[in-house]
Amino acid sequence: MNKNTLWSLRLGFSAKQQRAIEQMGLSTFLEKSFRSSYEKKTPSFLDNSPKSLKELRTRRQEIKSSNADNVKELLKVEIQVQQEMKAWWLQKMMTDDFPLREKMTCFWHNHFVSTFQKVKVNHWIFQHNQILRENAFGNFKTLTKKIVQSNAMVRYLDNVDNKRDKINENLSRELLELFTLGIGNYTEEDIKNGAKGLAGLTLGEDQAEYRRFLENDDTITYFGKTGKFKAEDMIDIIFEQKAIPYLITRKILKWFIYDNPTEALVTYYGDYFRKVDFEIKPLLTKIFTEEFPKDNAGSKIKDPLVYILQLMNELNVEQLNPRLLAFYLKQQGMDLFNQPNVKGWNGGKEWLSSQVYLQRNNVADLLCNGRNISRRAKIINDDMTSENVNQLIKVSLNWTKSGTNKTIIAELQDRLLFQTDEDLQKDWETLLKYDFNPKAESADNAVMRLFNNMIKTPEFQII
Repeated sequence: MNKNTLWSLRLGFSAKQQRAIEQMGLSTFLEKSFRSSYEKKTPSFLDNSPKSLKELRTRRQEIKSSNADNVKELLKVEIQVQQEMKAWWLQKMMTDDFPLREKMTCFWHNHFVSTFQKVKVNHWIFQHNQILRENAFGNFKTLTKKIVQSNAMVRYLDNVDNKRDKINENLSRELLELFTLGIGNYTEEDIKNGAKGLAGLTLGEDQAEYRRFLENDDTITYFGKTGKFKAEDMIDIIFEQKAIPYLITRKILKWFIYDNPTEALVTYYGDYFRKVDFEIKPLLTKIFTEEFPKDNAGSKIKDPLVYILQLMNELNVEQLNPRLLAFYLKQQGMDLFNQPNVKGWNGGKEWLSSQVYLQRNNVADLLCNGRNISRRAKIINDDMTSENVNQLIKVSLNWTKSGTNKTIIAELQDRLLFQTDEDLQKDWETLLKYDFNPKAESADNAVMRLFNNMIKTPEFQII
């Protein structure tokens, strides 16, 4: 596979940035990615959703006092907002010239998990997503402090139920186990005492805040230090621990390059991450620029986002409804804003189960034949509205319309596959024969059949 295409897929969601990486060089491309702007304004689809505790209480009272039909309608509106939020984010992923910020936002989205299903307040989920986007290339410690003190997170991990007379350990546990240190690098006493330090941290207007009558003011011992610690103090202490850089560097390597990074790489980049005081931008720069020259294609199974957006880019699909795309991702097990649990999507081999692989091949057939990515005439959205998805869509494949069957096969191989062998070559030369005429009326259809065959191979599922 062309190296610039490979890294376009890794630093984004398709081969769309391949030419930019080739022309600019990786370092310049990264700098422009780090400086990329993003919309800070709240999207209009949230205009009528509750944004403050007062508005939320008013909406709850409205639901409580309404009849069944009105309640159903109010809930339907909020589910519609959730679908719009998914489509809004997917649109950003597809259209940004420098998609690394959204790729990193999606990484943090799967690290600091917080879902529609549990939080139930769409504006808080949007705030959570914006915190991840704003701090995507910032400081890991700063980001951890902001997320732990977000309304979405205190709701998702039940810290609203963590009070001085009734301790709930969920947020305290996941802060250590999944967000920062990893299993084996803390004690149960650290979890219990951390929960006391987090007691009373509950819902606020713009972010979570401590309520005096719910706080626990006991002196606690946390990782060997004794005092009356609260959320930010506790996170400062966590980031003094020896194991702090390695969980996140392992996850970053897995997200971008290797499904199974070596411990040597994890340690090497983790030590550097500590050295730069947990700044994310220099860590990413070091990882990408040092791994770029290596022969490491074929080290990671594509997640559903990369798979489908690469196909759409190759086929020049423009009019696919992002809501339908979100529905497809849900089928593939990558439902945005609704991970299966606090651990998020596991990735790796789970992206290539027999069911997922079959769905991918079905989608390949549909798109290559100019049809939407569902065999069903309609899909029923979560808001109970239906949408006709069986219409034709325009697709076109770019290929050099000259040369021989072998040069065309080589061109597609270079764009699509990390490796090939003699058997595959023979198969493709059977599909696109030696006397193939690129000027013939049927040439586009013949090359599309070849393309469809290539994207169904195991080699296409891997980058």
